[in-house]
Amino acid sequence: MSLNCQSRCARLGLLLLCLTLGLAACATTGTPAPAPEMVEVEVTREVEVIREVEVIREVEVEVPVPVAKSRLVYGLYQEPAILNPYLASQTVASEVRSLVVEGLLGLDPEGHSLPELATTVPTVENGGVAEDGLTLRYQLRDDILWSDGTPFTCDDVLFTYEAVMHPDSGAVRRTGWDRIASVTCEDDYNVTIRFAEFYAPFLGLFYAILPRHATGDPADMTRWIYNWHLMGTGPFRQTEWVSGDHIVLEANPHYRDYPDKPMVDQIVVRIVPSREVGKALVLSGEIHILRDLTEADTPDFQDREDVQVHGRPSPRTERLLLNLANPELDATAEPLDNPHPLLGDRRVRQALNLGINKQSLVDDLLFGATNVATSEIGMGWAACDIPPSPYDPEAARALLAEAGFEDGDGDGVRECQGCLFADPGAPLRLKIQTTSGNRLREDVQVLLIEMMAGIGVDMYIENVPSAQLFGSWSSGAFRKHGKFDILMYTTTDSIDPHSHMEAYFHSTRMPTADNNGVGNNYSRWVSLEADQRLEEAGATPDTAVRAQAYQRVCELIDADLPHIYLYDRGDLHLVQTRVGGFAVNPWTNETWNAEDWHLIE
Repeated sequence: MSLNCQSRCARLGLLLLCLTLGLAACATTGTPAPAPEMVEVEVTREVEVIREVEVIREVEVEVPVPVAKSRLVYGLYQEPAILNPYLASQTVASEVRSLVVEGLLGLDPEGHSLPELATTVPTVENGGVAEDGLTLRYQLRDDILWSDGTPFTCDDVLFTYEAVMHPDSGAVRRTGWDRIASVTCEDDYNVTIRFAEFYAPFLGLFYAILPRHATGDPADMTRWIYNWHLMGTGPFRQTEWVSGDHIVLEANPHYRDYPDKPMVDQIVVRIVPSREVGKALVLSGEIHILRDLTEADTPDFQDREDVQVHGRPSPRTERLLLNLANPELDATAEPLDNPHPLLGDRRVRQALNLGINKQSLVDDLLFGATNVATSEIGMGWAACDIPPSPYDPEAARALLAEAGFEDGDGDGVRECQGCLFADPGAPLRLKIQTTSGNRLREDVQVLLIEMMAGIGVDMYIENVPSAQLFGSWSSGAFRKHGKFDILMYTTTDSIDPHSHMEAYFHSTRMPTADNNGVGNNYSRWVSLEADQRLEEAGATPDTAVRAQAYQRVCELIDADLPHIYLYDRGDLHLVQTRVGGFAVNPWTNETWNAEDWHLIE
């Protein structure tokens, strides 16, 4: 099918808060095999959408109105490996997922919860939350149908819990779910969730509901057809997936607001090989929206009238993720007994941090349009206060010498001469990996290699496709199994950071054979104090106490450096000016309000 559109359709201000000058204001288990070459679903009938629109005139100026029978093309420069929300780890997968699948609650751009499949946000005041926080009640909407016309009921909520918690389901994350004692359907539209122990971000659970009738046995979840062909209650339904090229979604005729919404009849998710190709396709009119620009891209569009950069600050942070365990071992659960021969010494990690000129990365590659990153929680009510690390290559060299790494043969690379864990004479050589085809990250890598050479570290690049880096436990992905030195990518917190913080930094969240690869502590960092503080933060509703606990965890991370933070990322997206309804939401997916997207005349 042709994906050509029917018609052809800055510099940022300081720190993304002044997006003017024409710009709109403001990280895996599951799939045993790659997505099939084509997933195609028969469409049972043509969907006709006829909208009556009123042309509003004011001072003889027409207000643009939606175009009926319209198709909008949304560009992604990474292809999802799998779409099941409880197996996928790629952000791009959630972008497609939220076009189709809904949860009990969502988030607005200010981080406030809003009802989706529930009728209200439960609180103590409205009786939805017990005083002790251990019982949660949702009243569900009674007018919701799955995209095949089957009614949505409480049983689907119960099934979602059963699937996530089944020991063989391969669910990528069970943080919080594992504290639920029971899920009970009082009737078809009332569900009671009881917790064995208090879990502070309880509203963030059940963020995507699975259809019992259209999936399968939870024990076989990694093999469900649903994983590549979603069924949901959202504004669109998936009709086609041609691997490497595009995914087609059409207006869901069973959506509760149909035919008024969604406001386009079809969204084509166009898979492009790189951000650069995507930008060219937006300018040529073949793509309407391109997700995820970098700050370095924005000056290219400062003076154009046919496109806008929509953006605002976000909780996303680009970092280096360091492996503290021996990469020759498969998913060791005892990293302290099996340290990385080079990175296992904290002084080496400190030296790497001091040897990186982070402000130079921001100024030279990102046009000064963001901040040097300092912590895992950069914004929101729980933001950590951590000072930027200095750039001090002399101190870095001194730390490496203290750690027993000297350049004995004069080739510019230090070798182990009395170091703690490496063999004598072993060079200080480290592999850095990120997703291939990302020009900004590749440019950052080049500068990092130069900076590391200045302190006697030989760093080299071995980039891989996104699906390989973010692959599942069952597929043997090296990130999950701990077979790497340094990874570079972006992660993001939610408005409540607890699930993210616990998944990445609690010592029990290292992916291992015993837990079937669940967890995101890929650094295999062990800190008993961090564990204690995270448990404290998750056990109280007092946000002041929680924020203090997260602050301490951030301080421990800053001291021990399982991650080295490089720079904060904004939410930046390139959008043709003829697209209406697009709004950036830093706390969730860019497709969060796709039912409001439309093309204007």
